[in-house]
Amino acid sequence: MEQTRPTLWTKNFIILSSINFFLTLMFFLLNATIVLYAIDEFNATASQGGLVAGIFIIGTLFGRLITGVILEAAGPKRILAIGLVFFTLTTFLYFVDYGLTFLILTRLIHGFTLGIASTVIGTVVVYALPTSRKGEGIGYYSLAATLATGIGPFIGLYMTQHTSFDMIFIFCLLLGIVSLGTTFFYNAPILNKTEKKREKFEFKLSSFIEPRAIPISFIILLLAFCFSSVLSFLSIYAIEVDLVEASSFFFVAYGATVFVSRLFTGRLMDKKGSNVIMYPAFIIFGVGMFLLSSANNSVTFLLAAALIGLGFGNIQSVSQVIAVNSVASHRVGLATATFLVFFEAGAGFGPYLLGLVIPTTGYSVLYVILGIIGVTTSVLYYYLHGKKEHTHRMHAAESS
Repeated sequence: MEQTRPTLWTKNFIILSSINFFLTLMFFLLNATIVLYAIDEFNATASQGGLVAGIFIIGTLFGRLITGVILEAAGPKRILAIGLVFFTLTTFLYFVDYGLTFLILTRLIHGFTLGIASTVIGTVVVYALPTSRKGEGIGYYSLAATLATGIGPFIGLYMTQHTSFDMIFIFCLLLGIVSLGTTFFYNAPILNKTEKKREKFEFKLSSFIEPRAIPISFIILLLAFCFSSVLSFLSIYAIEVDLVEASSFFFVAYGATVFVSRLFTGRLMDKKGSNVIMYPAFIIFGVGMFLLSSANNSVTFLLAAALIGLGFGNIQSVSQVIAVNSVASHRVGLATATFLVFFEAGAGFGPYLLGLVIPTTGYSVLYVILGIIGVTTSVLYYYLHGKKEHTHRMHAAESS
């Protein structure tokens, strides 16, 4: 008799995915416009603009480090609500004009509050998923962020062309309020504290970072570093190559490709393992970056967007599944935080460091270099994870 598949689309799963969508939408909307804002309003350099963009993610990193430690002690719903309250309140600081330094500080605090909220969501959503459909579920959950990845920059770039930056900040404030309101409908799970009770908290690295999640997290750090060049500097690069109109649709093409691919890559991972997705994704990402570096028309530009989405978008979701699958259930919170900390370290430091390099390389050469890094990271992935998974599956096949 055929068994009924475990339910995936529960109320909690839908609510968490919705909040994830709103928060990610705001992040990408601001990230696509904040460099232009810093340059136009404060005469910032490319490196300073990169710092304004990247410091947000550095703040998120610190927020995740703290949340990974206190999540089980304080409870997910309480921390989520606190994080969203301060996240929304911090949005008001964008309306205060005290110069570039104050803007950088605002971005740091705003990122810190997002780190708290998004770490809670990324952790408890794992508990909302049946084990047999975890890869599929995280793939669908990531679709919310994927949609926001495409819609956010599109809205942001459209608004920069047709309205003021104050209107952008007002829109972001409304998104924060909606996110906060949605949490009242969420029923938080009781997290597994059994093994935690046996351990006395010690101020050591493993209390903040999950060691078993570090190898795959390092892979996402490198890819996020490469991808940060697209997030932060695409609008300026589009002006340079005279493709401003096409740039508005770049992340729409990116998001659409990831959305479609994740309809089947999650199931494919559950059945065949991560390697069947990861190795092609590294190559596809690299090809997309190479294509972006030489884009001279809208078709090539948007094709590059689709390939980058197909590559990086799936590397991101599959890597997160690998991270949470590498630990026991009571360490899922730290594994999630570890993965996201590494992801945001790459995406956060990337814009500033790359902004220092751009005057020497230019944007086209930079995208070529980052494409090469993306492809060669597949070799590192093989030694850090891919080889182990292949061996494990071979042993499982022999014993069956």
